[in-house]
Amino acid sequence: MSISDNPIGVFDSGVGGLSVLRSIREQMPEETVLYFGDQGHVPYGPRSMEQIQNFSEGITQFLLDRGSKLIVVACNTASAAALAYLRGRFPDVSFVGMEPAVKPAAETTKTGRVGVLATPATFQGALYASVVERFGAGVELFQHTCPGLVGQIEKGELDSANTRAILEDALYPMLEKNIDTVVLGCTHYPFVIPLIQQVVGKMSG
Repeated sequence: MSISDNPIGVFDSGVGGLSVLRSIREQMPEETVLYFGDQGHVPYGPRSMEQIQNFSEGITQFLLDRGSKLIVVACNTASAAALAYLRGRFPDVSFVGMEPAVKPAAETTKTGRVGVLATPATFQGALYASVVERFGAGVELFQHTCPGLVGQIEKGELDSANTRAILEDALYPMLEKNIDTVVLGCTHYPFVIPLIQQVVGKMSG
């Protein structure tokens, strides 16, 4: 087997990275993909940077041992906490990470006010600070960690009253500040886009 036939290794703290996997499948249908969802340690968001780095290193080694030619860190939290660390530990391996989409949000907002939903570890990481520094100038960012949302999504509760309450708690204060754009800074969150649209539409409509 040539290196080009080797799989792409993808990992996340749980099911969130499946949203990334779906995009990989759509854009590169010929590629073989190994997906690792670390449901033994989900959620990553409240954990320490060191813990996330240790988990990420172990998973990376697992994927490399199975021939992965590229590692996709399909998790904003792990990217923020461990991407630089992984590149240092595995200098010969190519990594692709996630970063919150502050740049496109800053380019498209009309009010200059943007809401960012992400985990505590993502907001605390140098990667997020770098994104804000590079692309957030002139834009006011309102941040919320959405406590419990990853857990709800892991349980498959994509439209429950509890999930809606978490999103309302995060989004209503932002909407009152006149945001017109929301950044989903966690790969779990696209699974609740329909509910986010309902919450935002109900408030703005």
